[in-house]
Order: sequence, then structure tokens, then C-alpha cells
Amino acid sequence: MLKRENGLTNWIVYAIIIMYNQKSKRIMGNQVILEERVLEVLKRFAIAGEYSHFEVLQSGHINETYKVYFYRGGELKDYILQRVNTYVFKDPVAVMGNISTVTEYIRAKIKATGISAKRFVLHYQKAKDGMYYTILPNGEFWRCCRFIDDSVSFMEAENAKIAEESGRAFGKFQMYLADYPVKDLHIAIPHFHNTVNRYQIFKDAIENDFAGRKASVQAEIDGYLALEEMATRLYKMQRAGDLPLRVTHNDTKTSNVLFDAETQEHLSVIDLDTVMPGLVACDFGDAIRIVGNTCGEDEKDLSKIEVDMEKYEAFTRGFVDEVGSMLTQKEVDTLALGAFAMTVECGIRFLSDYLDGDKYFRIHYPEQNLDRARCHLTYAQKLLEKLDEMQQIVYKYVK
Repeated sequence: MLKRENGLTNWIVYAIIIMYNQKSKRIMGNQVILEERVLEVLKRFAIAGEYSHFEVLQSGHINETYKVYFYRGGELKDYILQRVNTYVFKDPVAVMGNISTVTEYIRAKIKATGISAKRFVLHYQKAKDGMYYTILPNGEFWRCCRFIDDSVSFMEAENAKIAEESGRAFGKFQMYLADYPVKDLHIAIPHFHNTVNRYQIFKDAIENDFAGRKASVQAEIDGYLALEEMATRLYKMQRAGDLPLRVTHNDTKTSNVLFDAETQEHLSVIDLDTVMPGLVACDFGDAIRIVGNTCGEDEKDLSKIEVDMEKYEAFTRGFVDEVGSMLTQKEVDTLALGAFAMTVECGIRFLSDYLDGDKYFRIHYPEQNLDRARCHLTYAQKLLEKLDEMQQIVYKYVK
């Protein structure tokens, strides 16, 4: 009962309680609706056991992701359920075709060694119609895979050990797929690492100057144009037949590796939506773009940006130890160049978007794409200074 002598205060508290209860009811109502939707999808997958509950996972910016739990044999089993963003991935059937064939190929390789593959490769659940996905009447595209027990992920390589284990994970991924028929893969995103095409888009953005920003970033434009010849060298070598296309991951962030929760050793590579034909140097280089930078990708104080050679060597050691024996000499010779090329490629994409008015990359403040472009330009210049030293480290670990 509210006391009359404290009328105003008590009525404020009462109003807050009412608002909180209404909000709670809305949240609970939305949760019920969401669970009904999740259950509708789960009915389409042949998951043994009794459904328990689900959680919404907030990580990732493209697909809608849930963790769902089933009781089976007295134990709680968990799965990852995802709605694929079909705006980003125009042909999700082809994407899942790549993923399912590559993961099953890796599984067979691991099993052939006498080791259980359960924790070392993703396992996608088949729907009742035998496909590795299901499509709802409204067109939504869903897939489901088992969660790898006792695993963790890291947003970045916090230390040299995580950097090395990340390198081993992506190197082993390449090694497992060394003899996979790369021509059988679908192109998930056309011209993804075509740096010649990326530079043409950049030049078009300069010419069009849609956002009227060209004059204020002429120094950055000139800086990137000066790097064009070397940055496009890898792609031109591939087109000339000097570098082979292999099965590549194309998003080699540390956050796309699962680690053992106790030992922090790598378990499995995840997020395989961009698996397609590519260059080993691009996978190596895109990882170093992040792992080797002492700063975040939008650091404003450019004087802080350096190449972290300890983490670079750690990642290189892990990657080359795993994959070095399968590489051609020209692939070995261009690994360090891959770090430079991928940094420049990403940088001109940020600057192109800034010139176009920030239409592609998500930004959290007005000049974030410009900060990203400046950071990448500075880092690319630092990489160029250390390129010979970096390449010698590659040779150090080639078997």
C-alpha cells in the first residue's frame, strides 16, 4: 500500500513499476513469438532428442544466429541455428554447397588418421529432406550445425600463442584441402580479391566524387595510387598462371577460429560462407592485416601504428609449419607480399566508400571510413618497409 504522506515519490515509483512490468511483458511476448519461430524451423531438421530452450547470439553482423539446446541420452546437446542473410549471399544454396562438401572432405581426412573429427570440423545437420539447409515458405534460408563442446573464440589475437594457433588453424585448413578439386567450388562473391578491379572502382569513386570529399583527401588518394603496382602484383601473377588457385577461407580473422577452452589450442575454423577459389597469400595476408597491426583498424593517432613482428612471426610459424610443404616456390615467395596487398585492398575499399558517401561499410561516426583508410595506408607503408624481413621469416619456417 502506498503511503499518502509520500504521495509524489510513491506515485513516481508506482509509475516506474508499471512501465517496467509492461516492458517485461513485451519482452516476454516477443520471446514467445521468437521461440515459436525457432521451433518451426527446428521441426524441419532431423535433430534427435527433446527440445529444451534457445538463446539469441549477438555476435556477427550478417546472419541471424541462435543457440538451441536438446536433451538426448540424459545430456544437454547444443546446436547453432542460423538464418542466412540472402541479401548479402545471393545464392545461399551454392554457399551451402561449398560449405557442406568442404567440411565433409575435411572430416574424411581427419577420420582417416584414426582421430575423431567431432571437435575439429563443423558438422552441419541435414534437414528431413536430406539437404543441409531448409527454405521456409516465406523464402527464409536456414541451416543448423552442432556446437563444438568446450570451445571458445577470441575477437583478436591477444598474445603470440593465440596468433600462432590462429595461423595453425588456417594453415591446417589449407592443408586438408590441398587436393580438393577447386574448380568444383562456387564463387560466393565475384571479384572478391581482384585488386585490379578494386583499384578501378577506387578510381571511379575519385572521378565521380559523389560526396564532394575528394579535395580533402588528396594526400590519401595519392598515397594509395602510388602503391597500385605492387598491390596488384599477386592478382596479375595468378592471371598469368604463376600462382595456383586453391580452396581459401577469405575471412581469416582470429574470431573465425574456435579454441579449446582449457588449453587455448586451435580446434576448428568457422564462418565458411566465403570459402571459394583464391590465393594462399590472400588468406595469409588478410590475417596479418589484423594480427600484425599494433592498433585497431580505425586508429586516429597514426604514430601508434607499427607492425607487431612478434605476433607476425608467431602467426607465420603456425601457418607455414602446417601448410608450407604443399606450396609452390612462388607461393612461398609471395606470402609476405600478401599482407601488403590485402591491407592496401581493404584500405582503398574504405576510401572508395568514404568518397561515395559511406554507403557500404557500417560506420559509427562520420569520418570512420576515412580513419580506416588512413590507418590501412600507414600500416601498408610500414609493411612495405619490413617486407624483406617478413619474407625471411617465412623462409625460416618452410620445411
